Amino acid sequence: MKPTERFSNRADDYRRYRPSYPAGVIALLRETGGLAEGSPVADIGSGTGILTKLLLEAGWEVTAVEPNGPMRQAAEEDLRRFPRFHSIAAPAEQTGLPAAAFAAITVAQAFHWFEPEGTRREFQRILRPGGGVFIIRNHREAGASPFARDYEALLQTLGEAYAAAAHRDQGGGALSIEDFFSGGSVRIVRFANPSLLHWPELRGRFLSSSYVPAADDPRHDDYLARLEQLFRRHAEHDRVTFDQTTEVYYGRLAP
Repeated sequence: MKPTERFSNRADDYRRYRPSYPAGVIALLRETGGLAEGSPVADIGSGTGILTKLLLEAGWEVTAVEPNGPMRQAAEEDLRRFPRFHSIAAPAEQTGLPAAAFAAITVAQAFHWFEPEGTRREFQRILRPGGGVFIIRNHREAGASPFARDYEALLQTLGEAYAAAAHRDQGGGALSIEDFFSGGSVRIVRFANPSLLHWPELRGRFLSSSYVPAADDPRHDDYLARLEQLFRRHAEHDRVTFDQTTEVYYGRLAP
């Protein structure tokens, strides 16, 4: 399956149950990116618009670039009330955006799906001189608690599908995030970003992952039953803590 098609049957769970990002992320963009009211930002691999919404609420002109139809349509439905929102269908490597048009580029939870060399060239093309790149991801803390360890153990039983996704997410692809900046300045900031989840929210978060068996998979019901058992075992006050850290890699690309 093409990376751009992997979430086509998960867009609704993704838009409803994937976590957002801490306020510190927007403060970091404002302080280090030199962004003023109405500054143009390209949100690449924007998905269902989770980060896009925060950028719009900050007062910036945001062009969301997303090749997956259902994910992009979900964002367009949710964000059409913002006059500074623009949506286009394109991959990160060939956005079709005008050259030197953007003060900053953001990528949230999507970098591991990109072809890095082509993406870097495209980012260099569309950024204004001195423009910053902000690569953001929510990183699950797999060993943070008994629940987190049991959740990780459940995912490990998914075999190769989960192992491949975890390898990409941990920078095991063709190029790490740090290497992507290739001689440019890159810094890393981390924010605690835990979520308190009731059962429907944990279920939706689980099903939003590309490696989890979809509804037409014969393993689907069994995995949901095992997940619910895990939830009942660890829930306090009918919810569990989903521990995660938001990481922001930011800086400027080398010429």
